[in-house]
Amino acid sequence: MAERSAMQGQTQPSDWSEGGVIYQIYPRSFCDSNGDGVGDLNGITEKLDYIASLGVDAVWISPFFKSPMKDFGYDVADYCDVDPIFGTLADFDRMLAAMHERGLKLLIDLVPCHTSDEHPWFQESRSDRSNPKADWYVWRDAKPDGSPPNNWRAHFGGPSWTWDGRRAQYYLHHFLPGQPNLNYRNPAVTEAMLAQAEFWFQRGVDGLRIDAIATLAYDPELTDNPARDLDDPFRQSAAARANPFHLQHHRHSFNQHDEVVAFLTRLRALADRYEGRFLLGEVGGDGMAVSAQYTAGEDRLQSCYNFSLLGAPISGRVVKDIVTAVLAEVGAGKLTFAVGNHDVMRVTSRWAAEASPAQQQTLAKTALTLLMTLPGKACVYQGEELGLTQADLPYELLQDPEGINGWPHAKGRDGCRTPMPWRDNAGGGFSVGESWLPLPEEHLAAAVNRQEDAADSVLRYTRQALALRKERPELRRGCTELLNAPDELFVILRKEGDSQVLGIFNLSPQAQTFALPGNRWSEPLLASEAAVANGVVTLPAFSCSLLENVK
Repeated sequence: MAERSAMQGQTQPSDWSEGGVIYQIYPRSFCDSNGDGVGDLNGITEKLDYIASLGVDAVWISPFFKSPMKDFGYDVADYCDVDPIFGTLADFDRMLAAMHERGLKLLIDLVPCHTSDEHPWFQESRSDRSNPKADWYVWRDAKPDGSPPNNWRAHFGGPSWTWDGRRAQYYLHHFLPGQPNLNYRNPAVTEAMLAQAEFWFQRGVDGLRIDAIATLAYDPELTDNPARDLDDPFRQSAAARANPFHLQHHRHSFNQHDEVVAFLTRLRALADRYEGRFLLGEVGGDGMAVSAQYTAGEDRLQSCYNFSLLGAPISGRVVKDIVTAVLAEVGAGKLTFAVGNHDVMRVTSRWAAEASPAQQQTLAKTALTLLMTLPGKACVYQGEELGLTQADLPYELLQDPEGINGWPHAKGRDGCRTPMPWRDNAGGGFSVGESWLPLPEEHLAAAVNRQEDAADSVLRYTRQALALRKERPELRRGCTELLNAPDELFVILRKEGDSQVLGIFNLSPQAQTFALPGNRWSEPLLASEAAVANGVVTLPAFSCSLLENVK
């Protein structure tokens, strides 16, 4: 029998979020109801029956707030209003009511670390050095030679400081110059941000996904960040060639965790005043220790969403190490796993770049099954249920500032943000107008209408996988054991009482076999492409199989 390791049970409360599945919508690209080429809230409402049919518990919608759209909504000019391209507050209310009618919960983004430079708070703050909001943002004088206060670099290129002639000072921004950082050392800023969150709680939203938490606080001494060692292999990566941000260790520019925890504690206290509200925090990088800190106890976040499975390369050993760290450091119920989102290459292209189209479709099913088998919560990004691949867009069609600045070494995020293909016709059923990003021809072949009727489609498989997670308490809340296996395989056992579900995942481009442990096992409950005979599971490239014990 295979040896077992890293056993731990889950202790999360029994509610919708216990092992729940969240569906992420990037609203610009989901469904356009008015023909302007940009998705909107009414388009989401039109597709709620489809979303509910997937079997998800909740929906997370990326920002739809009023914004100049320099970073497509993550530069907020008004936290309490809907940008006209997405609709109105009345449209939002109708959408939320329609979700609740279908038993769906709604999470929206809170972007607490920075605003748009067009936000009234910043317009007042930059007007002079003595106005009531003068220190709501991070302002510093130039060095004697006129250079910025320190060497910090911004995520999207260039220094983290921009000169403002009105105040004759630099202001801090970790992303674009149009996204100035708020100063949480001023208590008034915390109170103002909590008021924005409460506005949406009072409107009925069920939770918040808190964006880029680590950038909320900085070293008050403005200490220079250390450089990566000259022999660090990462210095030769495409990311480092595209953006010198990656040549530093960002030890002082963010990750000041005590101050972040103080804010999260206040936010949790606010959320707890409204029954059933859920807080999900984004932690950049792998962030296991940080995720553990931000979810510790009962007065911080209920769950963290980190980037542990959002990179490449992947292998069974990598996944095992990640899950082992979660069980040991964070706790099985306090992480929300994802294999994709609006910021990273689609999983089919990221984990199986050299695979055939058929193998990529198998991987799409396997990645979804993996999410449904891991402990904690799961987040599915729109289009993963269709097995969409990364779109390869030419430079002249890029919209994303990260891709425009990083080309050609980093092509940015537009390739995972192209419109959802609803129908296999011109426009893909997304819009009757010209869409803000092109819809790739190859995505039309994966359109929803084609997959609804195809017996072996990724969409129909997704519904089966989500239904199985909902039906099986082992998968939703059970204890977790990781079984030893070759590095190409990830093998996980989920247990609830005497019931067990065994998941075997081949994350390699070669066929693999696995000898089942001594218990009696059923025929596969679910398999992307695998066979069982004489106690051995044979798994083709990028495939998986779930089996249950026979008592």
